[in-house]
Amino acid sequence: MTAPAIGFDLDLTLADSRAGIAAVYRLLSAETGVPIDTDAVVSRIGPPLEVEIGYWFPPERVAAMADRYRAMYRDVAVPVTTAMPGAAAAIAAVRAAGGRVIVVSGKNRADTERTVRFLELPVEEVVGGVFGAGKGEALRRFGAAAYVGDHTGDIDAARTAGAVAVGVTTGAFDRVALSAYGADVTLPDLLAFPDWYTEFRESRCTAAISGQVNADE
Repeated sequence: MTAPAIGFDLDLTLADSRAGIAAVYRLLSAETGVPIDTDAVVSRIGPPLEVEIGYWFPPERVAAMADRYRAMYRDVAVPVTTAMPGAAAAIAAVRAAGGRVIVVSGKNRADTERTVRFLELPVEEVVGGVFGAGKGEALRRFGAAAYVGDHTGDIDAARTAGAVAVGVTTGAFDRVALSAYGADVTLPDLLAFPDWYTEFRESRCTAAISGQVNADE
């Protein structure tokens, strides 16, 4: 049986982008004279950029400030982004078993791709600019059996795709919150992912064999 394909969120799941995001907001604040609490910003990473920009700028300025943020992101944020603990091992576990990996992020596609390249994450596909249930289409198209993320929006994504929702408590939501929202499983971080994936893959294989036996009877 083919190993199951897995989708991963990017920020605070595979990539620790907090320092870079904070740096961009500090520059945006310096350029505009608008005070921005970067601690607050990095405490709620996940939703679309325009949502966060909207906390600091009036509606008529959101689009322009989002454009300016994205213009700075490549040179300011990407170089100081690091891999989350266990990210490389998690991807390696899927690929070693013959599975494929897709990264689906709310970050715009260009910066998602840049971040994946910078961190040298060997994945098969990258999709950016989608959030929550909007990620489900990409996951479904890819045939992802599970989606791993740190945000409740990532659980919505998995549900939309008919995939197993795997929450990691490396973002703003703890185990209780992710479980209460509907995560099928919660992990403390990606260091725990390889063991979970092995069990998940084996259980799917067992179920498939059982189903085939029952069909043949």
